Amino acid sequence: MRLKHFTVAFGQQLFKSLGDESRVRILHLLWRNREMVVADLEQVLDFTQTKTSRQLLYLKNAGLVSVRRLDNWMYYFLKEEAVDLLQELLSFMEKDPLLLHDQQVYQTLWSNRELAAYKLQNRHWHGAK
Repeated sequence: MRLKHFTVAFGQQLFKSLGDESRVRILHLLWRNREMVVADLEQVLDFTQTKTSRQLLYLKNAGLVSVRRLDNWMYYFLKEEAVDLLQELLSFMEKDPLLLHDQQVYQTLWSNRELAAYKLQNRHWHGAK
């Protein structure tokens, strides 16, 4: 389901969400990476756990973000209904240096994880011979 029409109350929440740099940065990362855990957002944005959780709760209450649990991890993602609207708005900010930096930090974090997992997998495989 996509948003076609929305209420003034939802519009207020949307614009309040976009009126805060921290929330825009979180929304942008979620849009670019589909879903993220709190720990990754904290590390990329250099926020405390409290600030990250508070901003995610705000976005969740505004109807923009949802969460799914997998074991002990909570994965945050943009709500399907809001993706088109947020994509349209966030794409106008795509060249913002701060948002570009956030995405580069996350890509580095992700590639270091993939490299570490590859090394562990090969070490384990070679050790089994």
